[in-house]
Amino acid sequence: MQAWTRLKRDRVGMTSLWVVAAFLVLVLLAQFGVIAADWQKEVGEPFAPPHWVGADAKQVQAKEVDRPPNVDLSAVDPLAPRYAEWAERASRIQTVDAVRAPTLPLGGDRIGRDVLDKAIKGAQVSILVGIAAAVLATLIGTVLGALAGYFGGRFDDFLEWVYNVFTSVPYILLIFALAAVFKSGPLGKMFSQGIAPVVIILGAVGWTGIYRLVRAEYIKHRSREYVRAAEAIGASNGARMFGHILPNVSHVVLVQLSLHVVSFIKAEVILSFLGLGVPIDMVSWGTMLAEAQTELVLGKWWQLAAATAFMAAFVTAFALLTDALRDAMDPKLR
Repeated sequence: MQAWTRLKRDRVGMTSLWVVAAFLVLVLLAQFGVIAADWQKEVGEPFAPPHWVGADAKQVQAKEVDRPPNVDLSAVDPLAPRYAEWAERASRIQTVDAVRAPTLPLGGDRIGRDVLDKAIKGAQVSILVGIAAAVLATLIGTVLGALAGYFGGRFDDFLEWVYNVFTSVPYILLIFALAAVFKSGPLGKMFSQGIAPVVIILGAVGWTGIYRLVRAEYIKHRSREYVRAAEAIGASNGARMFGHILPNVSHVVLVQLSLHVVSFIKAEVILSFLGLGVPIDMVSWGTMLAEAQTELVLGKWWQLAAATAFMAAFVTAFALLTDALRDAMDPKLR
């Protein structure tokens, strides 16, 4: 309660909390198909500009059909009298092109899909990947750090060796190596759909920082009086580790969890941008940025702007919220 009271006094933290909450609501609505369910539909013209830009004059001119001069073609073409009737009938038929909007709220991509729907659906995928991967990495790092810090000895030496092996390889290269294995290796068939490969890759690589901090906290807390008292009354090792010590180091775990959400969203964007992330039938902020490369050459900037704006807003708000939580949960301020 004290942490929540301190957080409420932080204006930047509360504003960031509202922004993050708004994004999470969008993610839930998109997950259940309330919004952005038809993001793959071609609702607009190819490269339809945003509303405030207006319709592209070149596309309007391309639709106009040059009418021939008023010449009596009945002498050379016996079907000429029927042309007007056929044109009238054709105008009554709703074709796909006829219902496509010339402009969209945030513009359209190369085949006419709504960029706003894609940005919302991309938020769903990218944020879910970031949260799921952060939870997995936090779970692995917390459990291994607790075991190493509490028991020590050879078990600690073994986990330290595993930690050093993981940290000796550059972070981004390890991610790329695992992504290549999941993409084209023997595991590719098992995890060919959904966001599971990206979550597993990021979680398997990102646990090291949490492990190091949790291990140090457990080494510090395992010999304190309240742990000795719990041992004296017959509490098991598991009860002392997770029932007594873990609540006292939970602020470290929660802060690291929130920090990893931001870093994993960025990592997913990079992987999807390079074609090693989510499948091609899904959309994320990374795939939108990859598509925007070719569009930007043609002067179509709105997909790049939408993906960048959505990602920057969420990542900035989440980072500021993380700083506010870290200050609010600091034991020194209690």
